[in-house]
Amino acid sequence: MSKAMRIHQGAFGRVALLDMDNALIHHAHPHCHVLIKASGADTQFAVGEKLWPLRDDTAVLVNGWEAHSYAHRPGAPRTVILALYIEPRWLGAMQREFTASGNPGFFPQSCGELSPQIRRLADRMAAELLYDDPSGERMEQALFDLMIAIIDRFSDWRTLSGVRAGMPVASDFRIRQAVRFMRQTLGEEFEANRVAAAAGLSRAHMFRLFQQTLAITPALYFNVLRMEAAIDAMAASRESATEISGRLGFSAPSHFSRFFKNHQGVTPTEYRRVVTLLDGEKAGRA
Repeated sequence: MSKAMRIHQGAFGRVALLDMDNALIHHAHPHCHVLIKASGADTQFAVGEKLWPLRDDTAVLVNGWEAHSYAHRPGAPRTVILALYIEPRWLGAMQREFTASGNPGFFPQSCGELSPQIRRLADRMAAELLYDDPSGERMEQALFDLMIAIIDRFSDWRTLSGVRAGMPVASDFRIRQAVRFMRQTLGEEFEANRVAAAAGLSRAHMFRLFQQTLAITPALYFNVLRMEAAIDAMAASRESATEISGRLGFSAPSHFSRFFKNHQGVTPTEYRRVVTLLDGEKAGRA
């Protein structure tokens, strides 16, 4: 069974060391997402319509809101993965143009060959995650150094100056209405017909416009919003997993646990057990 070895969460986003032996479903993140093998067997991720290798000498690079999945082969050996989910505004504090990291095109390729420097910095990052450093200062410095090296090697950030960071912004006001409605109804089950009605569109027209303007399906967008809300609650609140499950509209705690594990690789309780908040109080316990 997959397990989280250590997760640090803060203004920078999330950094996780994951021991994986199970696939993850098609999902997305509102972050600049980088995957590097820390140890174990070679493996692969699906980004878009293609499988990309994750080996000692490669990184898998996922743009903000880009759909991807972990294509673990049944019966294959375990892989320890260093997973970075980096907030665009934290990168923007390093250099203003890096705020474009939450948008399509920041990484023009979904896979790239690691330089010796990045390999060394990734190993340092993995080691820092396992140290007991309550302040997280060493970890954040290691993350800063690693992300600068990754951006320098793999990103086209210089061509994206002036691009707005954060959630993809729909050019069509009806899709903005649909997104607003989804954010207001996170505690309810997703129903495409209700979302379409809120936007003044037919269901089919809404799906077409969503794909054209945001390159993601409405259901997947809703799941991203719900998953990020769940992660923040499990890390920062004192609510139980059952309370969070009910607040986010899951009909049973078991459904919430399965949803969380399918997207994150671990159960909500396991996430809370290993996560450390670095810009606030440590996570509560379930």
